[in-house]
Amino acid sequence: MSVPMREHRVDVGGGALAVTEFGPAEAPAVLAIHGVTSSSRAWLALARHLPDVRLIAPDLRGRGRSRELAASTGLRHHARDLARLVEVLGLGSVPVVAHSMGAFVAVALADSSPNAVASLLLVDGGYPLPRPAGVADDDLAATVLGPIAARLAREFPTREAYREFWSEHPAFRDRFTPDIAEYADYDLVGEPPHLRTASTIDAIAADSLDLFGPHWYLAALAGLRIPAPMLRAPRGLLDEPGGLYPELPGSPSLAPAMRVTDVADVNHYTILMTDPGAGVVADALRPAFT
Repeated sequence: MSVPMREHRVDVGGGALAVTEFGPAEAPAVLAIHGVTSSSRAWLALARHLPDVRLIAPDLRGRGRSRELAASTGLRHHARDLARLVEVLGLGSVPVVAHSMGAFVAVALADSSPNAVASLLLVDGGYPLPRPAGVADDDLAATVLGPIAARLAREFPTREAYREFWSEHPAFRDRFTPDIAEYADYDLVGEPPHLRTASTIDAIAADSLDLFGPHWYLAALAGLRIPAPMLRAPRGLLDEPGGLYPELPGSPSLAPAMRVTDVADVNHYTILMTDPGAGVVADALRPAFT
């Protein structure tokens, strides 16, 4: 089933965010915030599960079709962009669903612009990640960003080669769908044989380091004034057992507003981008606009 899709841009100061809207223009709105190297196309499966919802999915600065915007200075920069988007589109107070790094941005948005956020649904993200064992603060950037930089620097000779990369990725092996193919196609920039992902290491550097819970983020998480349910994937980015949050309790001490629910048989990607994960997210989001 295809879902209506509209693309436009919203000026956030210093440039414009690319925004994709799924579903009817007159339907109840939901703001959807993607992950660290992702894009608006991460929401394709969810949009089909919510055909009567106006799912508003920006490409965050430095990603997708917003890649020409200056790199963010961290998660609060994205929150300012999205507060501006909510204002320009006249959304008032809007439900927010957010995946991975996007969940951290959603918490930052709810903290800095509480009148813009009617409700939160966090999908396998939003709680500070554990720091790598034995890594000092001065070495954190190199440890975290090194593997990501290598992936983002890789070139692909054809679009088919990039699709093949994702079809063989441990997270999507035996789970590759037309949605993942469209996600991959949208992500590419450049010309053959020098195609590469739209995200750059500069775009994600400050954002990635904010995922380990700087003081301002811990304060934002502790001070949330609305419930922040989180759906947790029991497997990680490479489909490994344990996931990003192997020891996260149902009611985490750092986040009084957070309640964690496990989603069976999904990993960090498939909890949102394939079924049955997308259906579970849709069911959890539906009370926000019904």
